[in-house]
Amino acid sequence: MERLPIVAVLGSAVDEHDDLARPLGRWLGGLGVHLLTGGGGGVMAAVSRAFHAVPGRHGLVIGVLPGEAGHTLQGYPNPWVEIPIATHLPLSGAQGTDAKSRNHINVLSADVIVVMAGRAGTSSEAHLAIVYRKPIAAFVHNQSDIPDLAPEVPVCTTLDAIKAFVMNVLKPGPRPVA
Repeated sequence: MERLPIVAVLGSAVDEHDDLARPLGRWLGGLGVHLLTGGGGGVMAAVSRAFHAVPGRHGLVIGVLPGEAGHTLQGYPNPWVEIPIATHLPLSGAQGTDAKSRNHINVLSADVIVVMAGRAGTSSEAHLAIVYRKPIAAFVHNQSDIPDLAPEVPVCTTLDAIKAFVMNVLKPGPRPVA
């Protein structure tokens, strides 16, 4: 059995940004990859729902879930997560680069990372992707959709642009790094 690439889509836990998340999720669902998110609401739910709805898809929806005292937090996982990865790690927010943040797991587990509109947690995941030299791009309407987004992160404002980025990373051969 061949290992499928893992594409992480990271973004707001509150706002779905469905106009971008839905087409991205549908496209990824037909691409033959696994989808990894933080397993919650907002962008994570929207992209997971669209990915999950693709008929005949080969990949699965993976959710790296926050937890406290051995219990998954309320609202996690969203209904489309097929492989829930329970952790003891709290929601990240501004502390997303701390050693006890699940953001490290999200970033290190992915072959390619797409960040979408979000807040401090999303920004910290983008920062970690740069630190860990993981291929990353932002799929947003404009750069201000992610606070403090590092200038090294390419910004894609169309589905075609993010498709080209992902396909370039996933093509056979050496992987580009951020």
